[in-house]
Amino acid sequence: MIVVTGASGLLGGALVRELRGRGERVVTLVRREPRGPDERVWEPSGGGLDPAAIEGVRGVVHLAGAPIAGQRWNAAYKRELVRSRVEGTRTLVGALRELSRPPEVLVSASGVDFYGDTGDRVVDEQAGKGEGFLADLCERWEGEAREAEELGVRTVRLRTGLVLSGRGGALGRMLPVFRVGLGAPLGSGKQYWSWISEDDWVGATLHVLERPELSGPVNLTSPSPVTNAEFTRSLGRALRKGTLPMPVPAFALSAGLGEFAREALLHGHRIVPRKLQDSGYGFAHSGLDEALRAVL
Repeated sequence: MIVVTGASGLLGGALVRELRGRGERVVTLVRREPRGPDERVWEPSGGGLDPAAIEGVRGVVHLAGAPIAGQRWNAAYKRELVRSRVEGTRTLVGALRELSRPPEVLVSASGVDFYGDTGDRVVDEQAGKGEGFLADLCERWEGEAREAEELGVRTVRLRTGLVLSGRGGALGRMLPVFRVGLGAPLGSGKQYWSWISEDDWVGATLHVLERPELSGPVNLTSPSPVTNAEFTRSLGRALRKGTLPMPVPAFALSAGLGEFAREALLHGHRIVPRKLQDSGYGFAHSGLDEALRAVL
């Protein structure tokens, strides 16, 4: 049996469907009244999780957290981004401590933002932490998950890049603009975007669950990061739409979206999935053009 938090989200829902399709029993943690025998209630920020609800499970996949994108960051929302990740992970690991039989594995979400702005430098899991709010957030988030290692639980931190899905997420927010031919590079367009298709994100997470040699940070990105300008051209080709030659100025993005624009859109992450490749994971979509055709 596998426990999943954040199952109502885009990636959590896709993972749960795939696990159940493979015959795995999945229990999801929810913050409302349970609607069936495979739901358990928890309160991530209040330390509310009955250990009996997850006793005897084989593994836990922890994906819960407030969305990074979708609104301008102010001080209150930044506190919510931290609280939802740090306190939720602390609550989960606290419940694991009370179990007579801890799970074999905890797979906990994180992001490539851990590395900060890497410029055009190719980075794998051996690189250290970068600078910025998101890098600090990832460090604290991962620090809570690492506490499970003291219990003898194999712990994996998924440093996920930009996930390409035809059902929403970051790509869903881009599509309306690109479909009317108004897509354009952001800022200089030279910043690298590390991406992964939804199918590969699910496949790689399942791979991590089943491979006992994998622990610590694992980059969930394709082997082929591209610059934002290359991403813009590729998405235009996939939609058979032109793109604007002039970029959206960095100052305009910063004025409109504030710190989110600077860290999530204008910082570069040239990340490669060294651990996935070394452990034998085979990507369904390793090239961006192919991935966009598949998800669209």
